[in-house]
Amino acid sequence: MRDLYERYMRAAAAVRSHDAGCMTCAAMGRCPEGARLFESFERLQDAYMNGKRP
Repeated sequence: MRDLYERYMRAAAAVRSHDAGCMTCAAMGRCPEGARLFESFERLQDAYMNGKRP
């Protein structure tokens, strides 16, 4: 579970980093790279949150 959490946090950081420098993601939705990063983040977040449920 710890490995999953670490991957989830790295994915969140990658999205934040990308968004900070991408004019498309900042203003008009997501560019293809931003969308790929965000989808990866969403999958990892869902997996982590589902693993925490009793």
